Amino acid sequence: MATMADVARSAGVSVATVSHVLNGTRPVLPHTRQAVLDAVNALGYTPNTLARSLVTSRTRSIGLAVSAISNPYFTEILQGVESAALEAGYSLLIADPHDDPRHELKVVQLLHERRVDGMIVAPSADPGDLVGYLRRHAVPTVFLDRLVDASVPEEPPGDGAGAASALGAPGFDQVCAESAAPTALLVTHLAGLGHRRIALVAGLPGLSTTGERVTGYREGLATAGLAYEERLLVSGNSESAGAERATAALLGLPDPPTALVTANNAMTIGALRALRRHGRSVPDDIALCCFDDFAWADLFSPRLTAIAQPSRELGALAVRVLLDRLAGPDRPARTLRLPCTFVHRTSCGCPEEPGPAGAAGHTASSTLPEKGTAT
Repeated sequence: MATMADVARSAGVSVATVSHVLNGTRPVLPHTRQAVLDAVNALGYTPNTLARSLVTSRTRSIGLAVSAISNPYFTEILQGVESAALEAGYSLLIADPHDDPRHELKVVQLLHERRVDGMIVAPSADPGDLVGYLRRHAVPTVFLDRLVDASVPEEPPGDGAGAASALGAPGFDQVCAESAAPTALLVTHLAGLGHRRIALVAGLPGLSTTGERVTGYREGLATAGLAYEERLLVSGNSESAGAERATAALLGLPDPPTALVTANNAMTIGALRALRRHGRSVPDDIALCCFDDFAWADLFSPRLTAIAQPSRELGALAVRVLLDRLAGPDRPARTLRLPCTFVHRTSCGCPEEPGPAGAAGHTASSTLPEKGTAT
């Protein structure tokens, strides 16, 4: 296997110059740089990343821990993370915490043992032990999609795992999409179509996304002048089977809803199964709007009116924020949110829009422009 010294001899330069060309640590004259690159190609030289990590204490790798990688939303986030990481010269190690706090801690420990330079984590609904571990070991981390409450004291009272669950996340960067305002928009859109009994199939309790979408639901009702009714807010636990059961329960009410909002794409599938099983037609019997757009939402009949999250952009932004953290460990922590898009189709009960725009759904910005706040 060719060494850096072999490349240096072939190019007629010093080993230090080869290092500067390959690592971008110092400007090199164009003709010298090209000579080094030609020698690298001719000799088939590949850098010894293990040796380099021993010298620099960096592995140029990122750990990514996200649940439900098979979910199209997280798959697109993964694509955004991978693309941005590779562009920056970083490799990616991926683990699925399965939304289980104990498994989450285990996979994060394993990633840490692989000496990743930093981590991007979509935390579970009970991330206290995770946060405690990351803080104790000073692991550069970006929380993605789901925020961790940073309003509580850094150290919890008492001792043990129960106390650790109260930990917040001061010092950690966080990246997510807006959730409350887009959900409120779906509710007010349905109310504007004349619906007065609008239900929400919410996600897993404890997740920040669930809490924010419930807040948006209630804000949308208030904006439309509609009373909140506890029976119309049900939990689908962020998964298809749970949403199917929750939707069936709604349909069994003495006065069932005439419109339904589902809080993620998996729950949309479950809700549609329940509606079909109970012989309900969308939108004739019940209108439907969903949070999360996905590739086949436009192929359903009727086509699904949805909130589209900027999933790839979220993944890429999380990488950039992590790299900023690695470059400046003492910089203030940031919470960055990206806006979503309202994709107007026909499952809400609106007629098909004529022309080419109607073929893919009319889109409109649903939130304020991108913003960031220090935590």
